[in-house]
Amino acid sequence: MSKEKVGFLTMAEIEKAAAKIPEVGVGMLGYAFMGKAHSHAWRDVPFFFWPPPAIPRLIALCGRSGEKVAESARRFGFESAYTDWRQLVKDGRVQIFDNSGPNDVHAEPCIAAAEAGKHVVCEKPLARSGREAKRTYDAVARTKVKHMCAYNYRFVPAVRLAKKLIEDGFVGRIYHFRARYFQEWIMDPASPLVWRLRKEVAGSGPLGDLGSHIIDLARFLVGDVKAVTAMAKTFISERPLPEAPAKRGAVTVEDAFVATAEFQNGAIGTLEATRFAGGRKNFNNFEVNGEKASIEFNLERLNELRVYWKDEPVKEIAGWHDILVTEGYHPLIGNVYWPHGHIIGWEHTFINEFHHFLECVMNDTPIAPNAATFEDGYKVDTVCDAILQAAAKGKKVNVKY
Repeated sequence: MSKEKVGFLTMAEIEKAAAKIPEVGVGMLGYAFMGKAHSHAWRDVPFFFWPPPAIPRLIALCGRSGEKVAESARRFGFESAYTDWRQLVKDGRVQIFDNSGPNDVHAEPCIAAAEAGKHVVCEKPLARSGREAKRTYDAVARTKVKHMCAYNYRFVPAVRLAKKLIEDGFVGRIYHFRARYFQEWIMDPASPLVWRLRKEVAGSGPLGDLGSHIIDLARFLVGDVKAVTAMAKTFISERPLPEAPAKRGAVTVEDAFVATAEFQNGAIGTLEATRFAGGRKNFNNFEVNGEKASIEFNLERLNELRVYWKDEPVKEIAGWHDILVTEGYHPLIGNVYWPHGHIIGWEHTFINEFHHFLECVMNDTPIAPNAATFEDGYKVDTVCDAILQAAAKGKKVNVKY
């Protein structure tokens, strides 16, 4: 029986077909929590999206500790490792620079990479302040490279379905947006003074860490924020130093904040984030109330979207409906993932996001509006600044972009 009759392909024929897909070199700064998530996503884009716009080639990983970054590079599949981000930026094999490092190393490396002609992905928040974010955005925008601030929750299928329902008019005029992002991991007073608790590194506490996500979702779903009022609180003022647990250092960021928001379109809302909510692991929850419908989402149940129709066509079943967002006709599902009912996970949000970025790089199409650009990152950071100012002043602050 011939090879053609049984559909047989030799390895040479397979390699020839795959060779038609271009490669793109990825260099990444940061190898911890987000570095692991990003590396996994880059590797899995071709696994799910075939044929992909390009096959990511993991060129080099960068971090401060030579031993740790070398170990992570081997684990994640990078070809080489650096301990100086400047060397990574100079590497001619790298076309995409992925910055998943701490907040204090977002601005300068991203600017340098863009000026070197590399497309840039940066973890959120874009910077430690609106001013720093504006400088970063302006510098990168001048280079004409593609730039994306990695607000990955835009790429949850249920969130994208909420966006579609709003855009298609099923919600009508929006009256309210309320969002909460709660975690519990820092409640123990014995927890060390990690970088997220130091203003000079993080810029802010849960405001930039968690609140930036819900502010981005607010802008994505409802529109720009016009003004805010706020309160912020630090519950534990000192913590053990990581390098010397017997000594203690000052916590210089807030532990929690709550804010009210007025949107440009007239809607009002509330925003709240804390890392002191016992029992909440990664509770990113928002609700939209409009003239025709209400929508609710909870990240801890990320495959579901709850919808309430004001004029329910079947009165006997009027109430909230739980939609399992796993059908092939749902946003970002298609025939990419599993059969309906076979849920996806948190890690798939990054795969969706990086696939979109690759498409934009390879086809020279806009990053916005589906993904957040550095301009979006700057605007989120500006809202964060206004919330801190409102909390400090105890009065309403207008958001000035």
